[in-house]
Amino acid sequence: MPTVIHPTAVVEAGAELGADVEIGPLCYVGAGVRLGDRTRLHHHASVEGNTHLGEACEIFPYACIGGKTQDMKFKGGNPGVRIGARNVFREYFTVHAATHDGAFTIVGDDNTFLASGHIAHDCVVGSHVVASNGVLLAGHVVVEDHVVLGGYGGVHQFCRIGAHAMLSATAKLVQDLPPYFIADGAPAVVRAFNKVGLERRGHTHEQIERVKTIFRILYRDGLNRSQALDKLAAHPDAATPEFARVLGFARTSERGLAPGS
Repeated sequence: MPTVIHPTAVVEAGAELGADVEIGPLCYVGAGVRLGDRTRLHHHASVEGNTHLGEACEIFPYACIGGKTQDMKFKGGNPGVRIGARNVFREYFTVHAATHDGAFTIVGDDNTFLASGHIAHDCVVGSHVVASNGVLLAGHVVVEDHVVLGGYGGVHQFCRIGAHAMLSATAKLVQDLPPYFIADGAPAVVRAFNKVGLERRGHTHEQIERVKTIFRILYRDGLNRSQALDKLAAHPDAATPEFARVLGFARTSERGLAPGS
């Protein structure tokens, strides 16, 4: 179908629309926006600022994508938002632009963000992420691929969440959550590894057993963090993708890894 713009929508001059875009009643699209092919804005949705969306994204009513950062350090310029393909932003979800000129808040592909959540300035969110209602990501948070964020979970500034991890509903994460693990509580602590999630994504029995071993060494063997990482690095499976992912994540952690329960 051709691009359809409802007569009550406002699309400013300079906005770039791909093929087959649909813009519903009372929407707003700013002058610096690019909308990818087949992107749909439901009624009252807004996309503004230096914001690019990939193909087949869907923005639900009252969501606002690309608004000015809330960071008090903002000094002007043209920071923005870069969003990949096939993302869904449900009602009242907000994504804010980066703080510094030329910087971007970044979102990957195939993510689903449920109602009333927020991605703050300078966050980097990967692909295949599911964020339940009310999830709040503070500035500079990094969320890797295949992460699940439970309803009303909150993530402190500069924290990272590793691939295939899960943050439980209403949890408050103040340190880095390593790949594959589940954290819960306020402040959040690691309670288990994400066995069900890994099974659903097609991980083999051998891969899941390696993750189980990593979990035991880090969180159940009574070792301090340095001892546990040394033991992981010396393990016969240290070169496997699972061990390498966790070791690489831990070595680059600046806030420290979330503690165990």
